[in-house]
Amino acid sequence: MLSREPDATGLQGHYANIATRSVAFVIDVVTLATIFAIGSSVAERILALVQGRTVSLPDSRLAYPFAGIVWAFVYFAYPLAVSGRTFGMAVVGLRAVRVDGSDLNAGRAVVRTLALPLTLVFLAVSALLVVLRRDHRALHDLIAGSAVVYAWNARVAHLRFLMRNGQVSAPEPELKPATQTV
Repeated sequence: MLSREPDATGLQGHYANIATRSVAFVIDVVTLATIFAIGSSVAERILALVQGRTVSLPDSRLAYPFAGIVWAFVYFAYPLAVSGRTFGMAVVGLRAVRVDGSDLNAGRAVVRTLALPLTLVFLAVSALLVVLRRDHRALHDLIAGSAVVYAWNARVAHLRFLMRNGQVSAPEPELKPATQTV
């Protein structure tokens, strides 16, 4: 079960606040735009070589914006469906999950991604939802039945386990029986 208030074990599993979510989103937008720009440049060079003339993809009124929208959808939906986090979310230690705390499935990841523009259109309302709701869910989270939680304290817990009386000790190696290959 997810909770809002942190305890002695840290923030893992607790709902993410608006500041952390915003930083993750900014990282995602910068990454998305950078990769799209690099990909567009590579595509322009390849098309120029194939066609034998200079090609400018931004001059295309339909193809370039459509490619940008498709890329943004793939950038957000695929990693959310596979791991529950985008690159920006991974950097700041966030993870998208279902409301009950279970893993986000592909269907909910797609719905969450498709609903993201609504959050951007109604940014003030969505920001208020994140700030005022106990579960800090934005508009696209409410539509998709998802929540964003902190997911980075597992390493801290592991380090605490390794500490004994203030000294860090290495874990005992597992001994496996030797197998003979013939």
